[in-house]
Amino acid sequence: MRHFEAPVAASETHRVASVDALRGFNIFWILGADGMIWSFEEMSHSMGPVLGAIGHFLDTQMTHVAWEGFRFYDFIFPLFIFVTGVAIVLSLPRLVEREGKVRAHVRVLRRALLLYGLGLIYYGGISLHWDDIRFVGVLQRIAVCYLFASLVFLNFHLQGIVVALVTLLVGYWALMTFVPVPGIGAGSFVPDANLATWIDAHYLPGRMWEVGRDPEGLLSTLPAIGTCLLGVLAGLLLVDERLQPQQKSLTLIGAGIPLVAAGYLWGLQFPIIKVIWTSSFVLVAGGYSLMLLGASHQIIDVWGFKRWAVPFVWLGANAITLYFINNVLGLDDVLGFERFAMRFVGGDFAALLDRVAIPGAGHFVVCTLGLVFAIALAGFFYRRKIFLRL
Repeated sequence: MRHFEAPVAASETHRVASVDALRGFNIFWILGADGMIWSFEEMSHSMGPVLGAIGHFLDTQMTHVAWEGFRFYDFIFPLFIFVTGVAIVLSLPRLVEREGKVRAHVRVLRRALLLYGLGLIYYGGISLHWDDIRFVGVLQRIAVCYLFASLVFLNFHLQGIVVALVTLLVGYWALMTFVPVPGIGAGSFVPDANLATWIDAHYLPGRMWEVGRDPEGLLSTLPAIGTCLLGVLAGLLLVDERLQPQQKSLTLIGAGIPLVAAGYLWGLQFPIIKVIWTSSFVLVAGGYSLMLLGASHQIIDVWGFKRWAVPFVWLGANAITLYFINNVLGLDDVLGFERFAMRFVGGDFAALLDRVAIPGAGHFVVCTLGLVFAIALAGFFYRRKIFLRL
């Protein structure tokens, strides 16, 4: 019997609050909380050495590492892909039970294609010249990861999922380590001189994020699928009726700690690099994701402390919709909700706050109000049970 046919507890067949909250926590930073941190860093310059040091630390964590290393901002995207894997386990068994396995495959393919199409629209659609179309990107990578992780989940036992995960991570490491790059050689992990970047530069059509390389490139999507499969494994643990709820939380946290350690150890040979999504990066980000999911499950689902997480649940229930709205409605590098907030507290008002309060206060208020607008819209959708159905 395939694992997806296993009975799922009634409480697990509806939206799981901790999973929505974790997804919402993830999108929370993209919708304005990151701007609040950047503004606080500017404000902290006038707040004394202690708050100045705190502001500098937070600001550093809210910027991507240039190449090798790991910061909080590097964690946001893999966390979302991980939660996508968890959601696969919570949704597909019901679809199989309701419509059958063949129809489930069709629905998975349809969802992936629609999400990929949204990604194309997100970056300007197909109205651009061929060379200017961005065929890869955040939503496109989520679509590909969702597609392949779903197919693995629908067609393999638990052991098969583990084998697929290990094969992707070890296989990617072997390719990056032993396949020589023309003119460079094998085992190079430096910018613009590694196998993943070389493949993108020579075979990736359309517009890349940077000249010569793309953080959502072709080869690096393979280990990203592994990140999604880690989420699938976590989801299988969440719906395992043989475990008590608290056992699930402790198991998730307990599995995350050695995974992070293994990632840093592997990183001594295969560096932790988000831009090319190295296998060590998968383990580090996946380990932290497991720990966060375990903590979220314990606090929200086991202990029942849910009120504080309501805004995150709202955001998480429509994360893709809000992400799309925020970016498509933006203009000139100012994202949609922030741009809308500027209509109320931007311009001279924000400048006045900078003068009479503290430098950076104006932008802090703009970002805060933009985030409030995003949460309010998410709450409106949630209360009326409006969820994006691809």
